[in-house]
Amino acid sequence: MLSVLIWIPILSAIVIGFWPSNPNQSSRVRLVALTVAGIVLLWNLFILLKFDISYPGMQFQEYLPWNETLGLSYQLGVDGLSILMLVLNSLLTWIAIYSSSKQTERPRLFYSMILLVSGGVAGAFLAENLLLFFLFYELELIPFYLLISIWGGEKRAYAGIKFLIYTAVSGAFILATFLGMVWLTGSSSFAFDAVSTQNLSAGLQLILLVGIILGFGIKIPLVPFHTWLPDAYVEASAPIAILLGGVLAKLGTYGLLRFGLGMFPQTWSTVAPTLAIWGAVSAIYGAVIAIAQKDIKRMVAYSSIGHMGYVLLASAASTSLALVGAVSQMFSHGLILAILFHLVGVIEEKVGTRELDKLNGLMSPIRGLPLISALLVLSGMASAGIPGLTGFIAEFIVFQGSFAAFPFSTLLCVASSGLTAVYFVILLNRTCFGRLDNNQAYYAKVLWSEKTPALILAALIIFLGVQPTWLVRWSEPTTTAMVAAIPPVEKTVISQVALK
Repeated sequence: MLSVLIWIPILSAIVIGFWPSNPNQSSRVRLVALTVAGIVLLWNLFILLKFDISYPGMQFQEYLPWNETLGLSYQLGVDGLSILMLVLNSLLTWIAIYSSSKQTERPRLFYSMILLVSGGVAGAFLAENLLLFFLFYELELIPFYLLISIWGGEKRAYAGIKFLIYTAVSGAFILATFLGMVWLTGSSSFAFDAVSTQNLSAGLQLILLVGIILGFGIKIPLVPFHTWLPDAYVEASAPIAILLGGVLAKLGTYGLLRFGLGMFPQTWSTVAPTLAIWGAVSAIYGAVIAIAQKDIKRMVAYSSIGHMGYVLLASAASTSLALVGAVSQMFSHGLILAILFHLVGVIEEKVGTRELDKLNGLMSPIRGLPLISALLVLSGMASAGIPGLTGFIAEFIVFQGSFAAFPFSTLLCVASSGLTAVYFVILLNRTCFGRLDNNQAYYAKVLWSEKTPALILAALIIFLGVQPTWLVRWSEPTTTAMVAAIPPVEKTVISQVALK
């Protein structure tokens, strides 16, 4: 069941990329890619319906020996930590393909790269073998580089190279740590259940854990490893920015939970206070820098740094409630960032600019973009954590679950949430309200095909905000089991350090 999510997109990417056809038939290639992404999304929803929410372990497991000499096996499984990430990946892949232009240049390469990214990301979320995870983790590197460098903005070459270098360094840290874990523990396999770090000394565990944090911290990204993010997000086209912010960043937070907290429960308390402060600093920094931006796409990009800081705070707290909030925040943030990037892309296409100083009055019902503006208001409210929307419930669970362990860091993140409201008020006030220029405000009509992705995402944001049980119930048993694996003494140390 799980291999379908990986190999249907990858094989389809190969077929689309090499199938002999007229390279100018962009619409036909887009339809094929959209059909493949739709099939994968439906299959993902089928797995979601079959998923046993009461069982905390891996489900639908697949195993196939691959290279026993290297300790590499094709081993897949899904649990409460990864099930929502799989759904998010397949949904945003469909959204990205649907929202792409029907006249995209070099369509076969463009859509094959998107499908290749989708299959690689799914493989990383499903892998139960360290080396297999790394292979899928690195599979998205070159496709994303090409998607940014070929179909990006004016500085696409610079942004693509910067993304490539940072991601390669991230992979180097992760691979070195994985090899060290297997070598130091004497394991003959890279399988998750075969590698146990608990018998290693505290010093060795700390060194390996720092490697994990650095590797995935670059991917999230956390301050000061964030400098590739604004360039990549801004220069990428709107569909690719959706995948970068909505899916790729989640590989970093997922890896931190799966391999950091999951494989180093005894040492996690040592770094938890530092991670909590780090998360709060990232949250405050992202919000403050976003306030200063004049480009609305860059403003949304910096907002992503702040919201990922909440996930780091929840991971550091490592309470059952905080970890549920972390997974919920990852999923909610993916939806919210996707709708924001899509709406910014529509505004840029219709108005011709992303500059706050040149945008105004888009809420005008006659000559503006009223529905797009209304959806932008909704998205800003969701990102700012307004009650009734999915952003609120995710942030509230994170803050409630983290406060007992790290009250000061939690309060800083709450303050950054208030700053989020500030920069979105600035964005909405200057973009949606005010008077239109009578000489220039003759914008092209927004087609229903351009509205559909935003309407789908908005419906999910509202539904999950009103019915949060549908968001939190998938991960609760797994996160509870992860917390139970942390020795009681270590939990006490976290609380004592936080109080000091």
